[in-house]
Parts: sequence; C-alpha cells; structure tokens
Amino acid sequence: MVCIDERTPVANGKKLVIVESPTKMKSIQGYLGDDYEVLSSVGHIRDLASKKEIPADKKAAYGKYSIDVENDFDPFYVVNDRKTKTVAELKRALKGADEVLLATDGDREGEAIAWHLLEVLKPKVPVRRMIFHEITKDAIKEAAEHTRELDVSLVDAQETRRVLDRLYGWDVSPVLWRKVGSGREGTALSAGRVQSAATRMVVERERERMAFVSASYWDVEALASQSGSSFTTRLNRLDGAPIARGGDYDDNGQLKKAVVVLDETQARALADAITAAGTATVAKVEAKPGTRSPRAPFTTSTLQQEAGRKLSMSAKHAMGVAQRLYEKGFITYMRTDSVALSGQAISAARAQAVALYGDKAVPANPRVYKSKSKNAQEAHEAIRPSGETFRTPASLASSLDRDEQKLYDLIWKRTVASQMADAKYETTTVTLTVKAGAQVAEFTASGTVYTFKGFLEAYEEGADEKRNDDDADQSLPAVAVGDTLSVSDVEPKGHSTSPKPRYTEASLVKALEEKGIGRPSTFASIIGVILDRGYVSKRGQALVPSWLAFSVVRLLEEHFADLVDYDFTAALEDDLDAIARGEQRRTEWLKSFYFGSEKQVGLRHIVDNLGEIDARELNSTRITDTATLRFGKYGPYLEVTDPTAAPDAKPRIVNIPEDLAPDELTPAKAQELIDAPVAGDRVLGENPENGKLVVVKDGRFGPYVQEVDAEEPEEVDQATGEVVEAPKKRGVKKEAAPKPRTASLFRSMSVDTVDLDTALQLLSLPRVVGTDPASGEEITAQNGRFGPYLKKGTDSRSLDDEKQIFDITLEQALAKYAEPKYGARRASSALKEFDADPVSGKPLKLKDGRFGPYVTDGETNATVPRGEDAMAITFERAVELIADKRAKGPAPKKTAARKAPAKTSAAKATAAKTTAAKTTAAKTTAAKTTAAKTTAAKTTAAKTTAAKTTAAKTTAAKTAAPRATTTRKAPAKNS
Repeated sequence: MVCIDERTPVANGKKLVIVESPTKMKSIQGYLGDDYEVLSSVGHIRDLASKKEIPADKKAAYGKYSIDVENDFDPFYVVNDRKTKTVAELKRALKGADEVLLATDGDREGEAIAWHLLEVLKPKVPVRRMIFHEITKDAIKEAAEHTRELDVSLVDAQETRRVLDRLYGWDVSPVLWRKVGSGREGTALSAGRVQSAATRMVVERERERMAFVSASYWDVEALASQSGSSFTTRLNRLDGAPIARGGDYDDNGQLKKAVVVLDETQARALADAITAAGTATVAKVEAKPGTRSPRAPFTTSTLQQEAGRKLSMSAKHAMGVAQRLYEKGFITYMRTDSVALSGQAISAARAQAVALYGDKAVPANPRVYKSKSKNAQEAHEAIRPSGETFRTPASLASSLDRDEQKLYDLIWKRTVASQMADAKYETTTVTLTVKAGAQVAEFTASGTVYTFKGFLEAYEEGADEKRNDDDADQSLPAVAVGDTLSVSDVEPKGHSTSPKPRYTEASLVKALEEKGIGRPSTFASIIGVILDRGYVSKRGQALVPSWLAFSVVRLLEEHFADLVDYDFTAALEDDLDAIARGEQRRTEWLKSFYFGSEKQVGLRHIVDNLGEIDARELNSTRITDTATLRFGKYGPYLEVTDPTAAPDAKPRIVNIPEDLAPDELTPAKAQELIDAPVAGDRVLGENPENGKLVVVKDGRFGPYVQEVDAEEPEEVDQATGEVVEAPKKRGVKKEAAPKPRTASLFRSMSVDTVDLDTALQLLSLPRVVGTDPASGEEITAQNGRFGPYLKKGTDSRSLDDEKQIFDITLEQALAKYAEPKYGARRASSALKEFDADPVSGKPLKLKDGRFGPYVTDGETNATVPRGEDAMAITFERAVELIADKRAKGPAPKKTAARKAPAKTSAAKATAAKTTAAKTTAAKTTAAKTTAAKTTAAKTTAAKTTAAKTTAAKTTAAKTAAPRATTTRKAPAKNS
C-alpha cells in the first residue's frame, strides 16, 4: 500500500465524498450530515484512449494499442467525453473541500476508479479511501471514521487486466474480421480473452450434442396398492439381472456395463405376464436416515445461479436488481466471492430464524462458512440483508419494485436458512417381486420422509436440468416384508438416452466458476457479450451457439490454442490475484504474456507467426458427402454438390432456417432441406405499365416479389448460327443499374399461391389514401417492419390487419387519427404516468419508443435496462433512472467526416467572421468547430506537458502525491 497524502493532518472542515453511483448520494449525504458534500463519479471517468484520441506526438509509442509496449506497457488514458461535465463538477466541489474521501466500491474496479480520480482531480488536500459494504447509517459513519490508504496493488491488478484485454482483443479480433467476419473492421466480432473461453464451452457442449448417439431401451412401470394406499414402482431386475437405465449408456450409445436390455416386444410381453399375475410380494424394506445441511450464503456467482433457476432472471438482470438493492441500503455489497458472515449478521439471522420457526430452528453453535476458492476475499461478507436486524420481505413490500422484492426475498431466505439447523429425513426403499410366467420380475420404489425440516422451512436450493431418467421421490405407505400387494396399471415404457443439456446462464456461470475462468463480478458481462455478439442465442433458458460461434472457436483452437486453453485462462486469473496481493509485478507479468518467456509463448509471437489461414475451410462444416455447411457474409447455408454434374458446375445453395440449432442439422435434416421443393423464383407475369417481369422469391428474410428486366434476345449470325457478341464501347463508364422494385408478401400470403394482380398491388405500395382536409397532408397506407400502418407527415397509426392497406378509406383513416395514440408500439403515449420528478418538477412518464421502453420527464430520457420489466417500474425507480441519466449528461454528438477542401474553406470563413463579430461568430457552426479545435489543441498540449512533468518525478514524490498525467510509467509506480 501507499499513503495517499501525509503532508497535512486531517482537517475538520467540509469533506468531499466521491461515490460511484448517483443513487447512493442522497442516502449517504443524509447519514453523514452537512459537514460532508457527497458527489458521484458515475463510474469510471477515463479509460484507454481510442486510436483517434492519441496526439500526433504520441502516435509512435502509443498508436497501436494506446499502450507503450516497449516502455513497461505504459497506458495512455483520456477522460471520457461524457464525463467532462462530471469532472468539472467534482473540481468545483474540490475547491471548497478540506479533505477528500474516495468512497468508490471496495473491489479492484472501485480502487482503480479512485486512482483515476486522483490522477485527474489532482487534489492538494488530504485524500483517504472510505470503504463500506452496506449503505446503512452505522456502516457509513464507521467507514468515514476508519479510512485507509489507496491500495496500489489492487490498482495494478485492474490495470493489468485492462491492458491484457486490450492487447488480446486488438491483436486477435482483426484476424476474426478478416477470416470469419465480412473482412471489414467494425463488424460485431471480437475475441475477448474470457468471452472466447466461454464461447468455446458453449460450442463444445453443442459439439457433444451433435456427436451424441441416442440409445433406446424399455422397462415396465406398475401401480402397487395396499389398503387403499398406492405408489408407483419400476422394474429394476429380471431374474436377478439389472435392467438397463439411461446412465448405463455412454454418449456413443454403447453400454458401459452388463445389463438386460428390453426391446418393445419383450417389455409388452412382460407387462402382460405381470398383469396376469396381479399381485406382488414385499421382498425387502430398507430405511436409511440422513441429514441435509443448508447452503452457504450467496456469493455473486451463486446469486446469479439461483436467480436464473428460481426467478428466470438473466445474470445481467439479476446483478442490476442487486445493484439497486445495495444502493438503496437493503443488502450488502453484491460483488463478492466470500461466503463469510459478520458476527452481527449471524446474530441477526439466528434471531430471525428463532422468531419465525422456534428455538429448535437453529443449532447450538453458529455456522461459520469459508470459501473454497484460494483467492476469495474473506475481508468481504457474503451477500445478505443489511443492518443489525434483517427486515423481512413483507415489511419492504412498499419500498421495492417487483423484481427487487423477488430478489430480496431470495437473499433473505438464503441468509436466514444458512444459520438454521440441519434437516433430518429417512429414505425408505421397497423391493417387490412378481412371478411373471417363467421369470421373476423385481420392482423398486423409494420415498423420503422428513422427520425434521430444519432449514427447509425457510429455503431449498434450486437444481439445474438433469440428464436421462431419474427415479422420482414419492410418499410410501407402511409395508412389511412378506406383505402381498395388488399390482395394476402395468405399462411398458420406452426410453431414449439424452445428450448433455445445453448450458443455461445459471449452469454456465457455475461451470465458469468451477474452471476458474473469469471472476464472479465479470460473469454477467461475459454472458452479455457473447449474446450481443451473436455467438449465442437463447431458446427458453438454454444457450444455443450459432454457426458463427463455431467458426470463431475453430479459428481460436487452431491458431490461438494456448490463449483459449481453459487451464491457461484460469492461470491468468490466479496471476491477476497475485498482482492484487502484491506478490507479482505488473510489468514483469505483462512482458511474459506479450513477448513470451520460458513458461509460455508470447501473444506477439503467436500473432506474428499465424501463417496462412484458409478462411473457406474455417467457415465450413461437412454434413454429408455432398452437403457442406458454410458460413458466409449473410449467415449460414448449405452448399450442395452433384457428383454426376460437370467438374466446373456451380454447387447449389440451400438456405437453412434461422431457428434451426446446430445439433438439429443432422444428415437426415440436411437431406430433407435439399429435397424440399424450391419455392420462389416463379415468374408471375409482365407488368403492363413498364414491361418488366414480376417474380416471386423466397429470401432469407421471407418471401417477396420483385420486378426484373426481361432478358434481351441474343443476336445470332444467320450464316453460321453463332451468337454475336455486341462490341464493347471503350471509354464509356457503365451507369449503375437502378435498384429493382421489391415488396414483401403479407403474412397471410403464400409464395405458391400469390398471383400477378396481388404482386402488382404490393409493388404499388405505399398507397395514397387521400389528403387530410384539416392539414392538407397526404395520408398513405403501407407495410413496415412492425406491420401495416398509416402515415401522415411524421405521424403514424398502426392498422389492425394487412388487408386494410388496400381497403381503408379516407374517412376511416381520419377516424384512426382522431383516436388517442396509445398501445404497445406507439412512442408518444404513456404506458404509465407518475408524480413530478423532484429535480425538474415535471411529471414522469413511462413510454415505449423505437429502441424500447424509457422513462422521461420531457427533458431527460432514460432507457429501461434490458431484461427489466418495464411495467413493474415504480415512481422511485423512475426517479432513479432519470437521476442516473441526468448525471451522465448528454451523449456526445457524432460529427460527419468532411473533405479537406471544405474544411479549409470553413476555416477561412470562420476567421473572417471572427474578425467581424466575435459574439455572432461564436454562434455559427464554423466558429464552434474552430473553438473545439483550439480547446483540443490546448488539452493535448496540457496533457503532453503533464506527461513530461510526471516522467521526471521521483518515486518518493509519486508516492506522496497523486499523479496527474494521462500516461503512467510502471517502474515508478512499482518501485
């Protein structure tokens, strides 16, 4: 650790507290009082520069990655454009402060944010770190009174991760753009270090499913009854030999041990014999006692898993809801890999368990949990309800929205249950024998009875999807050996083995944690990235890889094998943890990773020695002898060759349905697609208005009609019968052909039945309905991406069905416009209305816009986070979203690129206008451009001067005061 500032004693005046999130500000301000001013950095204020943000004099050193790899991997940082207003506000507050408390989160990310704040703000007053894990009055006051120094090792670990990810992504991603993407930088493809390993895991699971060979087997079920009580039994043995079960087969459909395999004929014959027997004898009754212990309190990982299993929340959604609960002061910090509870929390959980379930609900001694992970931060607590006394979910019903209520309930139950007594049970297994003709059939049934529920009174952990057939637990009546039971409803049952289930978000998080890939705080973002990149899609809860993911993983496996190796990826996380503990030096580790060492091949060596990569082969998967799946610019398709055709004949292209998962593209399914009649490309006739042919086609995005030019007849030499080619005109530039008119078919139309008249109607759209007599604007009816609608200027109205496009009259259209504009797809109507925003004083509304639901007060629009139920938004949540958006400030405007001559002219015009009238010129676009250039030049010069000044500082000076440069020399920091 380093002392941030030892020059002056802590002052007694105004203290500036900087937190990460604006939603924390109000609560913390109230707890600390008027002697403090609490402001927010709204997350990170700066990051590694993009290529265009690097000054010309820095291009040589930092131009490739914004990192000087030859000079101890020195990073070049810039303040985010969206954070200039935030930084200005913080600097304003700093002028009146006698002390600064950096109260960002207590993890690596929070430590790095605190360090960046020091670098940018350059405070000349004492600066300390303020750490808290729950937002309660006692916790905040305790944190303010017991501050600590900035932990540079944590900053180093976070910076190493950021540098590592930049080097990895910017070296590997361009290979994907060239060999898998469309060949242009800017495609959605990327090769993040951890996301690549996660994508590989999902693809490998799909490969296992594709290679899986299903096996079939039969057994028999029957209903056994005694004195009115009945239970289901299942055939277990036949003449003493075990009957085949799903677990007896491997993934190739082969038996792993000697068992009896019944086919359908044998199973039906056996069922008939058992039915004829009618009775069974109890041969054995076994009762075994057992206990179950509660699970540890939630970590980030286990919370994401349970929220997925029990609440169907994505990892990202769960973390967003948990963040809100933390910031509102209802739970402790939600990014933790520790399962430990404080003495205060243990007492609260035990007291609540006793109050709700009685004295016997808790064991004599408190339960103490320890993390299995060697790198777990035991200084943190597990995720639990905050405070000395836990608030019950019912008591917070009016303070939480629906998702917050559900997640808080889950956290509360898990925490209370973790301190409760073991559950006690007894499992009874009954074995029945039936004389079935010449054979002896043995049936079994199991049942579990809890003699003491213990922690199960409060909570039971969810389970992931199981594979193959498992005997269901049930309640069994009391029976004794020798009892005779009646047997009925005997039914032969056919079964097929099933492949491993696809990963869900919950099971993928569990697998990532087991392999040591990533950290709990990154799992949600990892899954979010592979979904956003199109590598994976969701089918229900299951994660299904795309063919794009197959190509990406194949490239990484064949050419970057070390980098996507699971053990190597996990080892990187261990190394980052070692840096965070101060046991490893940042610069030495990065040199080994990038340039190589005795232990590993460096990233640079791998990228520089890739050799030739066959992109066509990389994007190909052989399905049958004649059909190959290829992934092209517009997605996957089948390329089918005809063995009897000429060698130079073009292969046939067959589209693949978008909803077809990779493991469903079997050879049989491929042949079905190949043999299917080709729909589309059918000539409907000639358009009498222009002589063009009208053709119906079936495209990747649905059926459509199109006008095409009729082929001109070829000129033939009458004497020789040969086709005469028209002479080419030299020096004449060929004009671009006009785009053919195209129109999608309505959902009610079919490629096979659409006729010429209907096609001409479609091509004539949009249809002019008439003119609004009030405004004089033309009203048109047309078909769009979201269905049929009317348009009048910029105002639109949805139609009830597609037929109305051709049928609606002007009177009906005017009546539509006279109706209030409301509904799911109408952006101008409010889905919900709330009270006035406390800042702007204007009423808040929940609306649905082009890019999804959002909250607005008429001045500020805040998008509802993806995955959050818009209709569950409360007034408090709406205020929170608006506050967050307002704190971030407006998004930077993108300026269009301009040609050099125009730029020069604009500059001259600006100069002239500035001389004539500075005030007027300042309002013009040209003057704004000049002012922006001047500001940028000054900023660059200031940054350059600051960088040179910092480079000249000694280690001692660096330790005593925060650095202000946008670049950082590792030796100075690590000395």
